[in-house]
Amino acid sequence: MPIKPFLIHDFDLKGKRATVLGLGRFGGGIAAVEYLSRLGVCISVIDSQNEETLSESLKQLSLYPDITYELGSSSTELPATDLLVLNPAIPPAHPLVKYAQEQCIPVTSEIELFWQLNRGRVIGVTGSNGKSTTAAMIYSILEANGTRCWLGGNIGVSLLPVVDQIQPEDWVVLELSSFQLDALNRIQASPHVGVVTNFSPNHLDWHQTLEHYRQSKQTILCWQTEHDFAVLNADDSDLQSWKRHGNISTFGAIPHLQPDVLMDNDSFMISDPKREFQVELKVPGRHNRMNAAAAISACCCVQINEAAIQTGLEAFQGLPHRLQFVGEFQNRRFYNDSLATTPESAICAINAFSQVPVILLAGGSDKKVDLTEFAKTILKTKATALMGETGSTLDLLLENLKPAESQVASALISHPHKSFQEAFDWAFQHSEPGDVILLSPGCASYDWFSSFVERGERFSELVQFLSDRK
Repeated sequence: MPIKPFLIHDFDLKGKRATVLGLGRFGGGIAAVEYLSRLGVCISVIDSQNEETLSESLKQLSLYPDITYELGSSSTELPATDLLVLNPAIPPAHPLVKYAQEQCIPVTSEIELFWQLNRGRVIGVTGSNGKSTTAAMIYSILEANGTRCWLGGNIGVSLLPVVDQIQPEDWVVLELSSFQLDALNRIQASPHVGVVTNFSPNHLDWHQTLEHYRQSKQTILCWQTEHDFAVLNADDSDLQSWKRHGNISTFGAIPHLQPDVLMDNDSFMISDPKREFQVELKVPGRHNRMNAAAAISACCCVQINEAAIQTGLEAFQGLPHRLQFVGEFQNRRFYNDSLATTPESAICAINAFSQVPVILLAGGSDKKVDLTEFAKTILKTKATALMGETGSTLDLLLENLKPAESQVASALISHPHKSFQEAFDWAFQHSEPGDVILLSPGCASYDWFSSFVERGERFSELVQFLSDRK
């Protein structure tokens, strides 16, 4: 039985009852509660986490005293409700989602509410890796062009609280996760410009199968028309079979594919109209040049001029927790790449420092994805501190790989550590002047931390503590 979608313009919400499943610690759940409360909706919040864990979120909702909370809950039935609002992290197989299906209760989410209320033009960015940086680069280019624009979505900012301020001529740049796209599929929504940076297995703990993950990602193109644009990585073989309805624009690094945006070191060539210019990026790594190529291609689709593209990219400083330089101590440089929650992202980060020795902190919660290629790249580091749920998985993979990789591998690998502090201390103790100490876990954070943000902030705190101790 399919989930019954919620179409906001068909409903008078005032006086209705809504249940928010999963308040969470980021903006989406809070924004949905605030928005619905202002409309006069009676709200219940259900979350499996306890009051202490959700204290910051609850503090933000303290102005809404009439909300009913059921925290630390494992209930399999909903209270009497007219609408179920899902946090993106809630999987389709959740018992309360199935209960809503059986009872024909409409289901929605923060991104669906925003989408139906938004009057602006949308550039949506997805991909298994690079989507946050690509979305932020596009936003930087639009700002440089003097365009009125907004940045939100999975990047951690809900635009629902400001949706009434967004005008029809504005551009809205949304980073869209597979969870959010799965929700948007319910209301048959795709952006005017849909950017796909790449595709590789991820979040199989949530999607259960690779095919469901792929279908969710494909939502970004699925409901486009011939007036829309699909911006695709021409180097990614999986994307070549995706059905497209809009105009195709491509970017990539393989010359024979003749992409619209061709990447070669730090040069970007746009082939229609044919232009070539140099961009000096402040963020390191080949993967960031690919992200910039995707951003260029998207902005060309909406007629942004060359000068704004160049200015916007060169002004881009990078994102917090994404290869973020956080300090130097005793001639060791520290980089926070906590946002690298996939093996592919961590591999890119390691390769970005190919000219210097890397001491890596790797591992985290288990998303049921293959870590073999990540393990092979770990063997190229100078040393790696293993941590988290996947620490033991990586340890076993590395032990099995070492004989085959013995000609090129000389990495020192720790046993799995029992705490983040212990892993950080080990990494520093095994470093020397000139080394890079890199937090790029290649896994999610939910075993030891509430989010990748908390993990990155803890890394930065420990770096600062070194300096303070000196």
